[in-house]
Amino acid sequence: MVGSAPTQICFQIRAEDDGTRLDKILAQNAPEISRTQLQALVKSGACTVRRNDKAATIKDPAWRVKPDDEIALAVPPPAETAITGEAIALDILHEDDQLIVLNKPAAMVVHPAPGNREATLVNALIAHCGDTLSGIGGEKRPGIVHRLDKDTSGVMVAAKTDAAHLSLSAQFAAHGRDGRMQRSYQALVWGTPLPGLGKVDAPLARAPHNRRKMAVSTHESARHAVTHYQVQESFLDGQVTRLACHLETGRTHQIRLHMAHIGHPVLGDPLYGSGMKSRTSHLDDAATAALEALDRQALHAAVLGFEHPATGVRMDFEVPLPADMARLLAALENE
Repeated sequence: MVGSAPTQICFQIRAEDDGTRLDKILAQNAPEISRTQLQALVKSGACTVRRNDKAATIKDPAWRVKPDDEIALAVPPPAETAITGEAIALDILHEDDQLIVLNKPAAMVVHPAPGNREATLVNALIAHCGDTLSGIGGEKRPGIVHRLDKDTSGVMVAAKTDAAHLSLSAQFAAHGRDGRMQRSYQALVWGTPLPGLGKVDAPLARAPHNRRKMAVSTHESARHAVTHYQVQESFLDGQVTRLACHLETGRTHQIRLHMAHIGHPVLGDPLYGSGMKSRTSHLDDAATAALEALDRQALHAAVLGFEHPATGVRMDFEVPLPADMARLLAALENE
């Protein structure tokens, strides 16, 4: 919803974040706002830091924070969206005056971008919710608190009020550390990760030679990323495995890249599934046909739990595997 006054995003720096760049810590605490937009806001004088009871406006995005710094960012109201609503059917799991929870299908882009200006989730939400969606995410992403890749299916939540947007964004930024947010994905990967219960801790940044991809990186721009996984069942003597993945952070392509990084790319992944074609030789005709019909990465956001921003009531949602992944799983089970 478009408002007339800036929205204040306020938080205090923890000891473990000592020395972090200002724009980086802002991105961690305001994931609904792009890093570029945050840097522009800082340069415009929208960020105030209180240290040792003295407040100062900081205009340098590279400024380093210290423990107990109190950060306040004034986010101006978003411009009226030029995005039009489209009457696209939504699989709604829950809706009230604060938020809407839905099951996003694969092949649906979350928000408009070059090459995908229409038939996005935002277009559908504008048509369904009208002007009740929050606008903190900016003109291009009204109501959007988090995102899923185009070809990742599963449960999502969108905010209808600015207050709900800020509360949900804070929960996503904490990634379950405060016990409020729970996110779990189902993935089918090549091979079997060892140990069967483990984590991948590897920072991610844009790939230097392909901006469509992310890469494990030690560059200063790389962002901390941790994925926890648990083997649920294996097929074909360990050639394919079903995993449950839990996010400690929420980076672009995180699960897909982390699984590829440890040598177990997600089935059907066109960006990170190196060697996929040779591995299909281990599948029988039914499983090969099911994988070809999938035509996307075998990744599904199955569980989302959070604290309702207005009532504080715990809300948990779980959606089953979509038909294409279920068919592939059934074919593997019959191998």
